[in-house]
Amino acid sequence: QVRLMESGGGSVQAGGSLRLSCLASPYPSSITVGWFRQAPLKEREGVAAIRIAGEDRFYADSAKGRFHIARDDAKNTVYLQMNRVKPEDSAMYYCAAGFVNDMLRPHEYTSWGQGTQVTVSS
Repeated sequence: QVRLMESGGGSVQAGGSLRLSCLASPYPSSITVGWFRQAPLKEREGVAAIRIAGEDRFYADSAKGRFHIARDDAKNTVYLQMNRVKPEDSAMYYCAAGFVNDMLRPHEYTSWGQGTQVTVSS
């Protein structure tokens, strides 16, 4: 089981930027780390994911061109850089880890963090 701790959420105006961090312990090279979000009354959806080994990244259509996922292996941390945010990006953001095939499918992930809230005002 991987323990995950998110940070970096907060309130931001539309058009601004925010960087979320996910600290993983342990940090095995065989896992995938993904960012998911869930707004009230909506299903949890994948935003972006990255494999710890190699360069595979995957983005949801809503994130392409605005968000960037990256990792710092020396710090056991995966980041989600959110740029040009929109009010519809408001949600609780979760970091997840697991041995997955479909990188944006929540059910394939076995470890989850507690989440960090992102609120975007217009």
